[in-house]
Amino acid sequence: MNPPVKSIALGQIAALIGSPAPPAAVAEVSISGVSTLEEAGPEDLSFLGADSFLKQFAETRAAAVLVQKNVKLVSSPRTPTLAVDDADLAIAKVLEVFYQPPQRPTAGVDALAKVDPTAVLAQNAAVGAFSFVGSGTRIASGTIIHPHVYIGSQVEIGPDCEIFPHVTIRERIKIGARVIIHAGSALGTDGFGYRWDGSRHAKIPHIGTVIIEDDVEIGSCVCIDRAKFADTRIGRGTKIDNLVQVAHNVIIGPHCILVGQAGLAGSTTLGAGVVLGGQAAVRDHVNLGDGAMVAACGAVADNVPPHTIVSGMPALPHRQTLREQAALRRLPDLVVQVRKLQEEIKACRGPTGE
Repeated sequence: MNPPVKSIALGQIAALIGSPAPPAAVAEVSISGVSTLEEAGPEDLSFLGADSFLKQFAETRAAAVLVQKNVKLVSSPRTPTLAVDDADLAIAKVLEVFYQPPQRPTAGVDALAKVDPTAVLAQNAAVGAFSFVGSGTRIASGTIIHPHVYIGSQVEIGPDCEIFPHVTIRERIKIGARVIIHAGSALGTDGFGYRWDGSRHAKIPHIGTVIIEDDVEIGSCVCIDRAKFADTRIGRGTKIDNLVQVAHNVIIGPHCILVGQAGLAGSTTLGAGVVLGGQAAVRDHVNLGDGAMVAACGAVADNVPPHTIVSGMPALPHRQTLREQAALRRLPDLVVQVRKLQEEIKACRGPTGE
């Protein structure tokens, strides 16, 4: 990645994101940052991706705005604009220009790190101060281990990964290429497995492993438990938010999204492209088909067919949940109506109740 810049001309930004070149006078406008429509100043670039933000667009002080093509501008804007197909993707490219990467340890093993003599590190891998690398572990080219990371024995970490401080990677775990693991996450903890033997909760040994495929990103304080046997697997390209729990023997397919505080119980299977909203929960041995989506706080107790959106507790097809919620909001009025009907019926029957 190139070093961040202090400013860039709007014309250069247009070329970067594939937008038509602005007029010559506008093309020379200097952009020194990116901000929201409300907070942007006269040297900032902002973006407009939906009609719901037109009011903020009309009032923005931004030097220029990336505008998604499907947004309907009611009049000629006073702020220079660049038309784009997807405002979020376009602004992501611009953010790369201004991105300041975190400080990283230099290639090699820091003098304050502890690496077992049997571990094998590629020549340009980096291990930061106070990190530990166990016996038989292999770390591939370009991988960066920040300070205060624990890596157990017989771990395999592929090329160009980045492991941030206070991550724990237990023994016999396999990690693919270009994986990012953020601070405080723990991979390979024993699964939560116990069996009542008549007098106590007997611990069930977990002898399996965890496999993280290529291009996965794992947020902070994520817990991924090792399998009872075989493996817990995170599919390629999957992105996991902070504070997510993945239990033993869970299989997550490629390119899934797990939002913060989601939880998967043991032996759950997610197909390709599954999305779990924040605080969504999935019980054990449940299968979610390709492209299934669980709304925030949804509690999934049964299998979900492919490309189905579910919500609620227990999770049901989203339209059904909305109908039930609408009916529930009418319940207080219905109670009043029922009481009135009961009184009318009682009055019609007379004092004898006949």
